[in-house]
Amino acid sequence: MPWFDRFDTLAAARFPELEILREEPMEKHTTFRVGGPVRRFVRPGDLRTCAALLALAEEEGWPLLTLGSGSNLLAADEGLDMLAVHTAKLDGLERTGERTIRAGAGVSLARLSAFAQREGLAGLEFAHGIPGSLGGGVYMNAGAYGGEMKQVLSFVTAWLPGAGIRQLSLEELDLGYRHSVFSGTRGAVLEAELLLEPGSPEAIQVRMADFDRRRREKQPLEYPSAGSVFKRPEGHFAGGLIEQCGLKGFRIGGAQVSEKHAGFIVNTGGAACADVLALIAHIRKTVYDQTGVNLEPEVKTVP
Repeated sequence: MPWFDRFDTLAAARFPELEILREEPMEKHTTFRVGGPVRRFVRPGDLRTCAALLALAEEEGWPLLTLGSGSNLLAADEGLDMLAVHTAKLDGLERTGERTIRAGAGVSLARLSAFAQREGLAGLEFAHGIPGSLGGGVYMNAGAYGGEMKQVLSFVTAWLPGAGIRQLSLEELDLGYRHSVFSGTRGAVLEAELLLEPGSPEAIQVRMADFDRRRREKQPLEYPSAGSVFKRPEGHFAGGLIEQCGLKGFRIGGAQVSEKHAGFIVNTGGAACADVLALIAHIRKTVYDQTGVNLEPEVKTVP
C-alpha cells in the first residue's frame, strides 16, 4: 500500500476533524510562488494534534515537510511525494507576564512584533518586516538590522524525534547564524515564549516604521521572493559580490537577480523552481570564478 493511502486510513481514524488536502499546489504556500503539488497537505488545529501527526510520520517512516509561511523554501516543479504539515493554525498569541509573550509557531513575525508594540514590549522591531512565521524564525534564527531571534527567546516548545514534546531552553536551542538545533532534522517548533523589554509603544512604532522604510527603499518587495538568497559570507556581503560580478538584472526564465538588491532573486512572473535553481547555480559559479568566494544558499530546496 502506498504510504499516502495508509496515511488517509490512519488519519481518518485518529484525527477525524483533520482536513486532508490531496495534491495541493506548493506554489500557494511559498513566498516565491513556485512548486508543484505535494502528495498530502494538512493543517493541524492545535499543538498536540500537530505533535501527534509528526510522531505518526516518524513512526511510519513517511517523507515529511513541516512548514509555516514558506518564506525560505523552494519546492520542486514536479511536486513533492511528502506529507506537508502546515502550522498556520498554531496561531495562539498572548501576553503571559510583565515581559513575556507566548506565541504559536504559525504566528507571523509581522503579527507578533505588532502585538509586542501594542503591549509596550520592545526587542522585536527587527522582525516586523521579515516575511516568515515564528516557527521558521526560530528554526533559522532569523534576523535583520542587528537583531535576531536568539536575543528575544526565553524557551521553545518543540516536537523532537524520539523525544516527543519537549521544552528547550535558549542554550539547548543552539542558535547561531541561520542555525538552530532543528537544522537538518525532522524536529519542529510548536510554540515559543519571548522575553522582551518594557518600552514606549510610540517609540517602538517609530523604530518599526524606520525599518519598514529602509526595507521598502532597498528590497524588491513588489515581486515574489524568498528574501536574501545567500548567507552572508565572512568579510563580504552577498549582494555586493553579485553586483560586483555584473549579475544585477540577470535572468533565467522568470527568475531574475533583482535590479534593486542583488542579494534577492525575484519571480518576475511565471518562474519555475528550475529557473530559480539554475540562476542560483549561475550566480555561485560566476561569483566563485571572479572572486574566489563560495556563496552558500540560505533558501532551502525540497526535496
